[in-house]
Amino acid sequence: MGLSSNEIKLLDCTLRDGGYLNDWEFGKSNIINIFERLVSAGVDIIETGFIDAGRNYDENRTIFPDTEGINRTYGRLKKGDSMIVGMIDYGTCPIENVMPASECFLDGIRVIFKKHRMHEAIDFCRQVREKGYKVFAQAVSITSYDDEELSELIGLVNDLKPYAFSLVDTYGLLHKGQLRHYFDFACSHLNSDIGIGYHAHNNFQLAYANCIELLDDPPKGRMLIVDGSLYGMGKSAGNTPIELLVMHMNSYHGTAYHNSQILEAIEVTMLEMSRKYRWGYSFKFYLAASHDCHPNYVNFLMDMGKLSVKSISEILGSLDEDKRLLYDADYIRDQYFEYQKQHCADSDSVRELIEDLRGADVLLMGPGRNIYRQRDRVERYIAAKKCVTISINFIPEDYEVDYVFMSNAKRYVQLCSALNEQKEKSKLIATSNITRTLGEFDYTLNYSDLLDEEALMPDNPLIMLLGLLKKAQIKSIGLAGFDGYRETSVSNYVNPNMEYSYSSDEADNINKDTVRGIRKLDLGVTPVFVTESIYESL
Repeated sequence: MGLSSNEIKLLDCTLRDGGYLNDWEFGKSNIINIFERLVSAGVDIIETGFIDAGRNYDENRTIFPDTEGINRTYGRLKKGDSMIVGMIDYGTCPIENVMPASECFLDGIRVIFKKHRMHEAIDFCRQVREKGYKVFAQAVSITSYDDEELSELIGLVNDLKPYAFSLVDTYGLLHKGQLRHYFDFACSHLNSDIGIGYHAHNNFQLAYANCIELLDDPPKGRMLIVDGSLYGMGKSAGNTPIELLVMHMNSYHGTAYHNSQILEAIEVTMLEMSRKYRWGYSFKFYLAASHDCHPNYVNFLMDMGKLSVKSISEILGSLDEDKRLLYDADYIRDQYFEYQKQHCADSDSVRELIEDLRGADVLLMGPGRNIYRQRDRVERYIAAKKCVTISINFIPEDYEVDYVFMSNAKRYVQLCSALNEQKEKSKLIATSNITRTLGEFDYTLNYSDLLDEEALMPDNPLIMLLGLLKKAQIKSIGLAGFDGYRETSVSNYVNPNMEYSYSSDEADNINKDTVRGIRKLDLGVTPVFVTESIYESL
C-alpha cells in the first residue's frame, strides 16, 4: 500500500479510461483478471468503469446503466484493502440510477464535469454524497480555468466537503510550471480535510514526469491521489502507466505495492489489447496539445487531406480561446474554408490561362488507378485529339503533361521536388491557398472563386478546374484517371499515400456530389470518360 493511507494514494483507471479505446468491451474474464490483479497488487483505489444511463448492461463491458450493473459484475469479488469507485460524467446518469452506498459494491463515485456546468455538477455530487458514497469532484480540462474561475469552483467544493477534488489535465497540456501553479493554487484555497487528485494525459510525454513532481513534493497535511492505468491505456495519448508509479513509490517512498501482480495483468491482457487498439504519444495528439486545443480539430483538418502541417498549425493557432477545448464541428469547418480563401489578384493569370486554352481539346488526368490500368485508351485519345494535358494534384509517371493543377497544399508539399524537376516541361497552375517554396507559380488563381459552396465537397479539384475551363470555351474535355471513390478497403489511387478514409456511404455521396457538380457547370460540351469511372453510371 501507499506511504500512508492519509498521505499518498495511487488510483488505477484502466477499466474506465481504457474503455474509450474498446468501447469498454474488455471481456468478462479480462475485467475480473484486471480487477483481481489490482487488488492483489495493493493499489489503493480501483475504478471499475462508467455509470451511464444511456447504455444497457453487458457483462463484457465496464460501462453500466446503474450501480446495480456494477454489483452484477463485481459483487462477488473481494476488495482486499482497496477502495472501489465508479465514475459518472455529469448529465449522463440520473441520481435515481445510483442506489444507496450501503447496498452497493462501490465505496465512492467520481463525478467529472466541464467548467460551464460546475454549479449543477456540484449539486449532483451533493446528492451522491447523501447516498453514503465518498465523492470525488473531478474538474476536467483544468487548463480552461483561470484563477478566478478556479477560485469560484473551489468555493463550491469546500461547501460540498467531498472526499477529494481532482485536477484533470484532459488534453495533456500541463508542463511543470503550469502544473505547480494549478496544484499550489488549489491547495492554498481548498479545505485541508479534502484530498487533492491529479489525472494526467500523455500528449507531451509528461504524464509520468508530472506525477513524480507531485509524488516527490506532496502537499503537507493533505491526502494526494495520483491516477494511472495499466500500460498507460487510456483515451487519446493515454495515461500515466501505473506500473511506473508503483515502481517509483516502492523505490523512493518505501511502499510495498506488488508490482509483479501489475506486470502479470499487463502480460495477460494489456499486451494483446495494445496490438488491437492504439494509444500513447502520437503526432496528432502532440499537435493538438501544442495549440491547447481539442484533438478533434486536428482530426478534422488532417482528414480533409488537403493541408500541409504548417497550414494546420496556422489554423489551430488562430482558433478563438473560448472554442479551443470545446469541439465545434461547424466552427472548424468554417475556419478551414476561411483559411483556404486566401485572396490574390488573379485577373492576369486567369486571362492568360483562358487565352492559352481557348478552343483547345483538353484531357484532364486524375490519380485514379485506371490512368495506368487503361493506358492504351489514354495514349490513343491523346494521339487522336492532339490535346492539351492537365494533371490534377499529381504528376503521372510516363506521361507528358502540359500543365499541373495544384489545389491541395498537402499534395504540393509531397510533390515539391518533382514539380521543380518538371518545371521545364509543365506549367504549374496553383490556387491561392498554396505557398510556393521558391519563386512564383506560372498561374495563381483565387481559391475562393473556384469553390462550389453548395457542394458536399466545395473544393473538389475536378469541379474547380472544370469551372475555370468553362470560361475558355474548350472544344472538348476528356477525363482519365477519375475512377470515383470506393470505401477505403478498396484502393482508389495510384499512390497509397494519397488515400483518404471513406465508408461506403461516404464514398457514394461524394461520387453523386461530383456528378451533380459537373452537370451544374453546364460546360457546353459533354466530358468524355477516357478511362472507366463510377461517375459514368450515376
